[in-house]
Amino acid sequence: MTTSASTAGRTEGSDRPASDRPPAARLALDGRTWKEIAHLLLNLPVAVFGFTYVFTVVLVSGILTLTVIGLPLLAVCLLGARQLGKLERSRSRALLGVRVDEPSPLPLVRGGGMFQRLWLALKDPVGWRTLLYDLIRLPWGVLTFCTVLVSLFVLWPVLPFISRGLTNVDRAMVRGLLSPSDELERRIAELESDRGVVVDTAAADLRRIERDLHDGAQARLVNLAMGLGLAKEKLLEDPDSAAAMVDEAHGEVKLALQELRDLARGIHPAVLTDRGLDAALSSVASRCTVPVKVTADLPSRPAAAIEGIAYFTVSELLQNVSKHSRARSASVDVWRSEDRLLVQVRDDGAGGARLEGGSGMRGLAERLGAVDGLFLVDSPVGGPTVVTAELPWRDRKE
Repeated sequence: MTTSASTAGRTEGSDRPASDRPPAARLALDGRTWKEIAHLLLNLPVAVFGFTYVFTVVLVSGILTLTVIGLPLLAVCLLGARQLGKLERSRSRALLGVRVDEPSPLPLVRGGGMFQRLWLALKDPVGWRTLLYDLIRLPWGVLTFCTVLVSLFVLWPVLPFISRGLTNVDRAMVRGLLSPSDELERRIAELESDRGVVVDTAAADLRRIERDLHDGAQARLVNLAMGLGLAKEKLLEDPDSAAAMVDEAHGEVKLALQELRDLARGIHPAVLTDRGLDAALSSVASRCTVPVKVTADLPSRPAAAIEGIAYFTVSELLQNVSKHSRARSASVDVWRSEDRLLVQVRDDGAGGARLEGGSGMRGLAERLGAVDGLFLVDSPVGGPTVVTAELPWRDRKE
């Protein structure tokens, strides 16, 4: 019976790769056993250095906590502990064959102040776990050094079994205290990425508002001021021309007010604040070029931020329906399912919409992902297109 390459490297009853597990101890002192012996003998000097570092950190930082440099010094020492952990992982990888992933770096603070960066360093779980590792290593280092040293001269025949048993404890310590907490590290990386998305989105929105103001209402108001100035000059010389200019200026005022209303609605519509998602989505649907049926089944209003994201998601999706879908009808359904808010936009158009097809869909997916939401697109060629957005439900604070 032939064994495939994928299963040859694994032992029955274990999911860990065979290369990451020590082989059974043998009486012969092979190369791997000598590496384990070297690791155990190095435990003592390494443990003395690590314990001294931890003791100094705790003692000096504790004393200086009463001053302004105590907490910053502790934060720096925690960053140093990360480097000690990196060295220990390298030593274990080289001598024990333990493959432990490096933890994620501390998240970058964009625009954060010194105190925010200090707080992130002080609550770093990787640094604190490394300090704990170095603290408990001193008695273990003394034990392993003395045991191996005696065994080299007294218990030579069983030294491979002794070294294998002691290094298995070392492997467990490294995996337990120096390996990254998968869920925590994943969440840190996700939050760092999501924060970048939020910052970039906010910056893009501010640029859009600035552009709309500059090219729209501001330009109209400048023309209005110039027109009123000319009308004022002609008021006595040519009253009829002045009256015509005032009429034209009145029209410009109406257009400027409409543009400002549209801009304000694009930032945050008043109907959403005053009446909630049902009314706001009905207002958006009325501006769509195809008939849209809106159904909202919500027992209460979600948090304002979640409500706003849901509104702008539907607004952009309905713009896509108007511009690209060639649909004859569409529908918007909003409902709550346990602790999630679900929004579904459906149209009977040509289909073929893809997340990777353009920045609009991708931008919506990134925005929802930044708040632990989901964005799913089902759009086969020929239609229909069904887009489902899922957001976390948070109760509204009145």
